[in-house]
Amino acid sequence: MRARAIGTAEKPRLCVFRSNKHISAQLIDDRKGVTLASVNDLKNDAKAAFSPDAAKTKKGDLSAKCAVAFGVGLAIARKAADLKTEKAVFDRGGYRYHGRVKSLAEGARQGGLKF
Repeated sequence: MRARAIGTAEKPRLCVFRSNKHISAQLIDDRKGVTLASVNDLKNDAKAAFSPDAAKTKKGDLSAKCAVAFGVGLAIARKAADLKTEKAVFDRGGYRYHGRVKSLAEGARQGGLKF
C-alpha cells in the first residue's frame, strides 16, 4: 500500500471526489488541517471557468460529464493562482486515472497548476 501524500501551504494536496453525478476538488493543507480552496460542479465558478473550445483534446470533444470536470479543474487552478500556489500534490482518492478524474487533472494543468 502506498503512503499518502501530504499537502503543505506551499504545495497543497489537490483532493478529488467523484460521485455518479457530480465532481469536486479541494486544495488542502494537511499540516494545519485546513481546506484552502474548493470547487464543485454545482457552483457557478466552475461553469464560468469552462469554455467549450478548451475542452478539445487530441481525440476530439469530451463527453458532458468530462467537460464539466475539465471546468472544475480550470476553476481550482484559478483559485490556486489566487493563493499564489503553482504546485500541488494530486490525490485522486482511489479513483482510477481516467474519465472525469483525468479531465479534471488536465483542466488543472491547463489552468497553470503543476503536479
